[in-house]
Amino acid sequence: MLPIVKANSAEMETLFAAIGQRARQDAAEVRAEVRTHLDGIFGRGVEAVNELSLERDGALPREIPRAELDAALSESDPVLLENLRRAARNIEDYQTKLLPQGGQWTNPDGGTVGFAIRPAERAGLYIPGGTSAYPSTVLMTAIPARAAGVKEVILCTPPGGQLKPEVLAAAAVAGVGRVFSLNGVAAVASMALGLGMIPRCDVVAGPGNAFVTEAKRQLFGFCGIDSTAGPSDILVLADGSANPVWVAADLLSQAEHGARSGAVLVTTGEALAQAVCAEITRQIAALPRRAEAEAALRSYGAAVVASSKEEALAVVNRVAPEHLEILAENPERWLDGVQNAGAVFLGRYSPEALGDYWAGPSHVLPTEGGSRYFSAVSVETFLKRVSVIQYSKDAFLPVKESIARLARAEGLEGHARSAEVRE
Repeated sequence: MLPIVKANSAEMETLFAAIGQRARQDAAEVRAEVRTHLDGIFGRGVEAVNELSLERDGALPREIPRAELDAALSESDPVLLENLRRAARNIEDYQTKLLPQGGQWTNPDGGTVGFAIRPAERAGLYIPGGTSAYPSTVLMTAIPARAAGVKEVILCTPPGGQLKPEVLAAAAVAGVGRVFSLNGVAAVASMALGLGMIPRCDVVAGPGNAFVTEAKRQLFGFCGIDSTAGPSDILVLADGSANPVWVAADLLSQAEHGARSGAVLVTTGEALAQAVCAEITRQIAALPRRAEAEAALRSYGAAVVASSKEEALAVVNRVAPEHLEILAENPERWLDGVQNAGAVFLGRYSPEALGDYWAGPSHVLPTEGGSRYFSAVSVETFLKRVSVIQYSKDAFLPVKESIARLARAEGLEGHARSAEVRE
């Protein structure tokens, strides 16, 4: 079920090439289809959005009345609701502590420079539907936006039978201002552009399928986005002390997401690799989403055996996983060697599911190696840094001729004169 390969072998290269190309397999077709839909929306606005919504979901966009949100809240299972609220407290606590502070200082000229932090005025969140409900994703996106100080947070999620009451309850818990029933490309475009009943958003965030991701990519510039996320993945970095039962369960926790999910073990112990492979075969037989997990492991799963800690960490940083678990003695000692990862889970009692639902950091993470340059959704996703510059007369006059020379070197006489005119 899970092939065992050596680090830096040809088999490993083949596996990693496949993992890196997961979302690109149908990229040209997805790009073309999204471009066609967006061209229609740019040309015909709400009419094209309505047509696309009817075509895909058999329903027109609608705003969910506040009474419907309140009903979902009051009718929710009390234990589930309490768990949502406790998770929300953890998320808010974490995100509030990430809030950066502006500042000012004196530069070498004697002028004052610095920056101020300002939130986006409106954030739009996309919460996928399909075969599962994702109330946790509502919390993991809405609470960072609210903690950042965003004035209005709106949410789009698929309509009809996919409009899960758990999602509506989570929206109420998270303080989402307005919820709209709208799916996919139409939802992203409506939030990015401001179409019909949906107001224009400064930032659009949240996960989705390949079409949602491509729509965000093509609309970047009309709004800010969190990242261009693809299929989920996990890498478990383990030494010989790890429990193979737990490692197998953690790998399956991501493999069950779907056929393109990645699940990789990197270990310095071949005996552990063999034990984990056997344990996966045992556990997957009773997994409700067995078909999805088997497909993922068949194409994007492996146990990689490294000869040393250094070689293992080199594999980790090359993969740049979305989720990285370190199941080793003294896992903290491995952390300094991790350069690329969306989220790191240290130790036996920090499974990836802890981050998905509970601990505080957002589970909306960079995928497909995106942790080389993207970060998790956080308050910073919804903040902007505004530069501040103030020179006194005594600081400015000694440098004005230098500014003018630089401006003229670029052929910008007006810039030069704007400096020289000051006395």
